[in-house]
Amino acid sequence: MKKNIKYVLGALVLLIAFYSCKKNTFSLGDLNAPTELAITTEIVGATTALPNGDGSGNVKISITAKNALSYKIDYDANTPLDLVYLPTGSVTNKFTNIGINTYRITAVAYGKGGTSSTITKDITVAFYFPVAANIVSSLTGGSSKTWVVDKSVAGHFGVGPWSSSSVTPEWWAASVNEKVGCCNCFYTTSFTFTKVVASNTYTLQVTSPDGVFTKTGSLASIPNIPSSGGEACYSYAGGTSSFSFIPASSNIAASTPSTQTSILLGGNNTFIGYGSLQREYEIMAITPTYMYLRAQGTETGNAWYLKLKSL
Repeated sequence: MKKNIKYVLGALVLLIAFYSCKKNTFSLGDLNAPTELAITTEIVGATTALPNGDGSGNVKISITAKNALSYKIDYDANTPLDLVYLPTGSVTNKFTNIGINTYRITAVAYGKGGTSSTITKDITVAFYFPVAANIVSSLTGGSSKTWVVDKSVAGHFGVGPWSSSSVTPEWWAASVNEKVGCCNCFYTTSFTFTKVVASNTYTLQVTSPDGVFTKTGSLASIPNIPSSGGEACYSYAGGTSSFSFIPASSNIAASTPSTQTSILLGGNNTFIGYGSLQREYEIMAITPTYMYLRAQGTETGNAWYLKLKSL
């Protein structure tokens, strides 16, 4: 009996040793890229008579693919590549180049292990925004006008929360001449807004004899800025781009002091005032000599405010 127990215990020890040395293996399966990738678009207001839409610029976009885990989209191949994450693969986007324009959409579907598939589609969309005549005449003088940040007034630069309910620089506001000592380029950079009458289009020319006032790295909104460093003046050769007027996207209440109109810059080589802002600048107030702007910062959650004067 004792001998049998000894044999059984020995066998158990061998089995435990065998299974404890056996390695677990895992498999991701086939790492095949998503297939049957497709872009479906619906131009809002499109009819037989208006094939490019009702002029709102809105387009409903849907991306589908087999075996896709997530999607990203770039809305216009004519601007720098900017892939935006789409959790559901569906979005309504507003295309805001004035008139009837063709855009090339690029969609990317991601599968297991980072595999991906890409597809493009061209769409032609109409966008018409009836900007108030006094905004155009105040900004451009009917042809061309140059503006600078007005260092002589308090609050010419400020920051607050990016919120539809808060539209003041409640976190911080600059005092008169505040940046002269560290960053005088902030005040010497000029911004010339021009109306091209023949084509009913607009351009912005930025001239910066002393560099550009900006943050660095991914927080800079213009190219060729150092990858690291503090907020300061950095070398910048200036730039020219188109711009358009669009309905402000901030969703602040109509009763809030604002023109409800924004300046939207084309490309990424120009800016207004501060080189760490996104491309849309809401015009809170404007006269022939004074302009007050609100823009979303490149840092999440920040709204920046700028007061400029015409020269």
